[in-house]
Amino acid sequence: MSAPHYRSVAGTTIFRPIRRADRELLGGGGEKEGAGRCRAVLPQGDWRYAANMTLQELVNQAASLYADRKAVWFDECNDKPPTFYTYATVVKLAMELTAFLQKHCDQQGKCEIGLYCYPGINLPSWILGILQVPAAYSPVDPDAPPMLSTYFMKKSNLQYILVENDKINKFQMSHVGWFYHSSSTVGHIGLTLFQLSSSNTELNEQVDNVKSKYEPFKAVGDSQPGYTACPGQTEVKTSEGGNMDVGQKYSLAYVLHTSGTTGIPKIVRVPHKCIVPNIQHLKSVFEITRDDMLFLASPLTFDPSVVELFIALASGASILIVPNTIKMMPVELSAALFHRHRVTVLQATPTLLRRFGAHIIKSTVLSANTSLRVLALGGEAFPMLNLLKSWKHKENKTSIFNLYGITEVSSWATCYKIPEEVFSADFRTDFPIPLGSPLLGTKVEVRDTNGSAVLEGEGQVFIGGEERICFLDDEVTVPLGTMRETGDFVRVQNAKLFFLGRKDNQIKRHGKRFNIESLQQAAEDICKVEACAVTWYQQEKLILFVVPKDDLEKRETLKELQKHLPAYAVPDELVLIKALPLTSHGKVDISELNKIYQNHLSSRRRDSKLSGAEELWERLQNLWKSLLGLPGDSTGISKDAIFLYSGGDSLKALRFYDEIEMLVGKAVPGLLEVILSGSIEEAIDLNLGEIKWEKNLGDRIESSACVSKCGNFIIVGCYDGLVYVLQSSDGEIHWTFVTADTVKSSAVVDPSSGLVYVGSHDQHVYALDIYKKACTWKLHCEGGAVFSSPCLSSFPHHLYVATLGGLLLAVNPVTGNKIWKSCLGKPLFSSPHCNEKYVCVGCVDGNLYCYTHSGEKVWQFSTNGPVFSSPCISSLTKQEIFFGSHDCFIYCCNMEGNLLWKFEATSSVCGTPFVFQSDDLKNKILLAAVSTDGKVWILNAKTGTAEGVDKLPGEVFSSPVVWGTKLVVGCRNDYVYCLDLYITGKKNS
Repeated sequence: MSAPHYRSVAGTTIFRPIRRADRELLGGGGEKEGAGRCRAVLPQGDWRYAANMTLQELVNQAASLYADRKAVWFDECNDKPPTFYTYATVVKLAMELTAFLQKHCDQQGKCEIGLYCYPGINLPSWILGILQVPAAYSPVDPDAPPMLSTYFMKKSNLQYILVENDKINKFQMSHVGWFYHSSSTVGHIGLTLFQLSSSNTELNEQVDNVKSKYEPFKAVGDSQPGYTACPGQTEVKTSEGGNMDVGQKYSLAYVLHTSGTTGIPKIVRVPHKCIVPNIQHLKSVFEITRDDMLFLASPLTFDPSVVELFIALASGASILIVPNTIKMMPVELSAALFHRHRVTVLQATPTLLRRFGAHIIKSTVLSANTSLRVLALGGEAFPMLNLLKSWKHKENKTSIFNLYGITEVSSWATCYKIPEEVFSADFRTDFPIPLGSPLLGTKVEVRDTNGSAVLEGEGQVFIGGEERICFLDDEVTVPLGTMRETGDFVRVQNAKLFFLGRKDNQIKRHGKRFNIESLQQAAEDICKVEACAVTWYQQEKLILFVVPKDDLEKRETLKELQKHLPAYAVPDELVLIKALPLTSHGKVDISELNKIYQNHLSSRRRDSKLSGAEELWERLQNLWKSLLGLPGDSTGISKDAIFLYSGGDSLKALRFYDEIEMLVGKAVPGLLEVILSGSIEEAIDLNLGEIKWEKNLGDRIESSACVSKCGNFIIVGCYDGLVYVLQSSDGEIHWTFVTADTVKSSAVVDPSSGLVYVGSHDQHVYALDIYKKACTWKLHCEGGAVFSSPCLSSFPHHLYVATLGGLLLAVNPVTGNKIWKSCLGKPLFSSPHCNEKYVCVGCVDGNLYCYTHSGEKVWQFSTNGPVFSSPCISSLTKQEIFFGSHDCFIYCCNMEGNLLWKFEATSSVCGTPFVFQSDDLKNKILLAAVSTDGKVWILNAKTGTAEGVDKLPGEVFSSPVVWGTKLVVGCRNDYVYCLDLYITGKKNS
């Protein structure tokens, strides 16, 4: 098919197919011979004649031409030989059923008849018999939850239902007292007619139960892309040319319901005018002839089944039907399809194709001598080209198509034939597969969040057409040209649409929004992955499920993913499974995957019993290597190794924390602070960068140094549990104070008394008199190490302390007595900062909290990631608070907790921003901040606009300091940098 062109109409972008001659598009113009193939064609005339036919008219027309040809094959895949019906038999049985229904059903021009059955040899005759009444058929799945079936039957006001004879007991037990049947049956056709009882109070109660069951999940998105049902779907009218009425006589072809995974199940009534153009166009695209054998892959409740069935029966071709159980058995199914029946056209979901496994796909489905002429994949995101190339034999001639559509505009909307050249060995593997051209009568639009047309860039897909209209739930009339929102997002590039993912599959993780399908695509690119799926488990953990090929190593796979994905898209866990669970529609069953993961967690807890310290140490090393992407056979981890220095970061530290607690099977107080690391401090000449002196302390240094009131001493905490007081002139030790654990807290000096306040991982905060070399007081902080720096308020005279146990404490700096405390429930890495009215602190729960000095919480400001950054409250900007978040934004709030501006950096912001003013920079008030990727940002403190940026050659987790026109910051490459702030011709840098 040709690429779509588009034009702007009434503020929308409309993608339409560039049509070939109408007769060729519809296969019309008389019998054609070519390449040994004979095409079934339509009578000459206007293409609208064919598009306005009904499904039953299409079949009867083909049956008149091919009465003696085999129409239906049914293979039970056991010792019995397959059975078949000719077109004449199918039509004969259908006519008998039609006569029976016309006699027993009160039609009144609008009739819908349920069909409760499994697929079998009679299925096409049953459907055709209902359509010829004329009535719409409404498939009811015998394996669906009875409550869901009841809801569907009641909501669609179903008065009659045909039940397969051997399913009568199952049906009656599931729907006791709701339907009755007379003694009349259609014996040799195998059906019994039931009619809704006049008294159906219980039925109404069941419907209410379904509503209450599904309502809480209304906001939960369908996790499958492409072919989906859309909850709360909006419609957009683009035509003033009248309405389509659901009450129009004989207009409806079938009635379906959506699965309920996106909220309350939705009823979809599909007119012949909506589906017939699909059948006609795809017949032409796939070049279907009477010699083709198609497979009924989809269940009746999934509307691609309509395309599969009627493309075959409208062309004189054959349709193969197998029992549902065989569809779940890859070996038996492939034998039936490609050996016994030589299927030529297969329409399936990518997940259903993957169920065959790479070996069967390569050796049979897409082999050099396969019978398969057409493979049309739809209903989910199209597989990665790399994966498809690995499946397809170089001599294989199968034409592969990408189909896209939604249930609410049944069935398919677009189609794209994959060019044969992309499968050549030297063709680039990153070639993106577009959605393709709109099918006959279909209109495709792309809009942004404001409803404006998207000509280039990203937007949501809307689908409709003048008569491509279905009726949803209680809709009676729908304006012609109505467009339905899909919930799918695409990128428009050079007039082509490229699928990005479901709106419902977009998550925000560690502050970054992304679509979980990108993880699935990256995993599929790994050669040892047979198939995979991703879940966002309880909106907390990103889990990758993998069906492995050969001997897949979990650690190596995660390491490979880390090479190709940003940190926020790397899964929390990789779970190996034997096969992907499927829904009845052939898609990945997300609810079943969540159950698998729950069982996985339970088994891990059962298996977590440790035999002793040696096993614990071995398991800890394995966790360490796994999280840091180290080879499993690498040398052992040194017991004094530091997690952050070994390649970890704060997020990996939190994951390490979770994994260890899972390993030991219980909460471990103080564990998080043990995982965290230290740094090295050096006294450096600011202007020259020359070392004036250096002093080796007892262990690594995590905290920042501070200067005493007199300026003669430097105070710094150390990993060895000591607080060192050094002479600022030469670095010699003046005094050391011993605590009971590591000191990572940076000390703060009281400008009035000269006392030094510092916290320790021994869960105490200390007041030290460095002149008397004595501890004035110490206070236990009720559980939780003191990682951050204490904050001193002059008025009122309070000392504020934050702990990793989630406590914010107000302490009397003179006596050490507690004044008030507040429990935030999550670790506080951020140091509290205050002004004359408030004290603020960041939390890993993603919030910045603000309290009065009396301990009353005034407000909290939410970000989309943990807040490790300490708030900056400067005397230069008294009404603003600046801080960074792991969501990659630098925030500016006012003292009422309202956002003034936010600036998106290129990575997370862990350090504390610094407000400064310089004579060289025209007295502008500026803000210095550093993101963890090494970018140094200079922002206008009032507007948040970037004034300058520089990049350091390593990661940065420290906080910048500005003195005059020089900015100093430490970097993970073991250097401290001094940057000169200067003026360029364009902007301040």
